[in-house]
Amino acid sequence: MLRAVWFVFYTEIILLLRRSHEWLYPLGFFVIVISLFPLAFTPDPVFLQKYVPGCIWIAALLASLLSIENVFVTDTEDGHLEQWLFGEIPLTILMLAKLCAQWLITQLPLIILTPILGALFHLPWSSSVALCLGLLLGTPILILTGSLGVALTLGLRQQGVLLGLLVLPLLTPVLIFGVNIVQQAQAGLSITAPLAFLAGLSTMALTLLPWAIAATVRVSMDD
Repeated sequence: MLRAVWFVFYTEIILLLRRSHEWLYPLGFFVIVISLFPLAFTPDPVFLQKYVPGCIWIAALLASLLSIENVFVTDTEDGHLEQWLFGEIPLTILMLAKLCAQWLITQLPLIILTPILGALFHLPWSSSVALCLGLLLGTPILILTGSLGVALTLGLRQQGVLLGLLVLPLLTPVLIFGVNIVQQAQAGLSITAPLAFLAGLSTMALTLLPWAIAATVRVSMDD
């Protein structure tokens, strides 16, 4: 079974790399939103140090929704999901492998790019590290929650609008604690508590949401 799960994970990575628009567009969107932030407000370094972490988190949230919007569309059209439903391997494990590949290709580049953007906007190194740690723990929650929203709206028209209405309120705590991590780092306080909270949320999401996504996809395919 492990070999089959690894094959699914590897195949999803290859397919995502070949469908470059699925990860280049969110990455470009992420960079553009952050680049427009000082133009819309002020290039003052003190202002940017205070507010650019929140801008980066909002851009990462919207970019994750953009990257996850069509996560099951291709698999539904070519019959992959139906094969997974009738296979011997639990659908939950296959979904977890698929979404891990999705996170690796679409979200990890955003995290790697964050220190560079932070340096451009005069963000101290300690704050950039805290921001990257928060994104490392928070982006899996964004992907898993977004995927659950996609599974719930699978086959519906105007899926993107409904996806935002369903998912964005659920991700508010992740956004609040992600920004709070950077604020505490800038104030010289310990970031252990908000990091532990995000780690707990991420663990819970990795444990429960793949099962919920698999059950929702199964119901959607039965319909």
